[in-house]
Amino acid sequence: MVQSMTAFTRQQIDKDYGSLAWEIRSVNHRYLEASVRVPESFRALENTVREALRKQLNRGKVECQLRFQTEAADGASVGKIHVDTALVKQLLEAGDVIGSLASDVAPLSTAELLRWPGVIGTAEIDKQTLENDALELFVVALNDLIATREREGAELREFIGQRIDAIRAIVADVRLMMPDILAKQRQNLVAKIGEIEIEIDPARLEQEVALLAQKADIDEELDRLGAHVNEVERVLRSDDQMGRRLDFLMQELNREANTLSSKSIVVETTRSAVDLKVLIEQMREQIQNIE
Repeated sequence: MVQSMTAFTRQQIDKDYGSLAWEIRSVNHRYLEASVRVPESFRALENTVREALRKQLNRGKVECQLRFQTEAADGASVGKIHVDTALVKQLLEAGDVIGSLASDVAPLSTAELLRWPGVIGTAEIDKQTLENDALELFVVALNDLIATREREGAELREFIGQRIDAIRAIVADVRLMMPDILAKQRQNLVAKIGEIEIEIDPARLEQEVALLAQKADIDEELDRLGAHVNEVERVLRSDDQMGRRLDFLMQELNREANTLSSKSIVVETTRSAVDLKVLIEQMREQIQNIE
């Protein structure tokens, strides 16, 4: 299946402890180059994420970023306040001991207890729960990225298919024109000889015409153009990695178009060669995005 290397996805979940969000973007690249950015508390997930990318993707520069927010949208803490009751009991008991030793010592007030370091804090979030949720969300994000790449790949395949049809039409037109072109060239050669009023051996004339036809013979180039576009279609239907192979085929197509141009003896075939090169370049630009 054709996959584009250009895609983006953002997936988010909201939990009691806050929110997790994965952003994954990919662009075309010769090889697979993965960049993973996660908060320090999620560092243990990095290798797992990289391995998942290697298994699912073959090419592209892929940037993954995990965002973790522990506050609600209005800025209020989503964690529940936790009171260290054991510490409070110890402080109260210490206050009672001190009070029994000195009658003029005031007991600890509630405000003083709350200000004591360690008495209040935010309840700890289970690390394993966070990591599991982050990994599950990553799988969702990666699947969505792949689906996006496949949708864009389908559009690229349609685009390339249209250019292939256009190339086939040009090849067929040139093949149809060649007998008439050669016949007109023979007539022109005979007319020029007649203009300078010289006698020429008919056998020599036919030899010159045959030499002209040989120089202008483009059957092989037209056959190879047809073979190459057939191979492009075959590759697009395959399940193998296709980006590099398609890029090579574009080089071969361009080579045949250049040869066709160099053998051109009339403006019609020159124009056809130029049209071919335009179509091939359009395909080559899009193929740069195929995995």
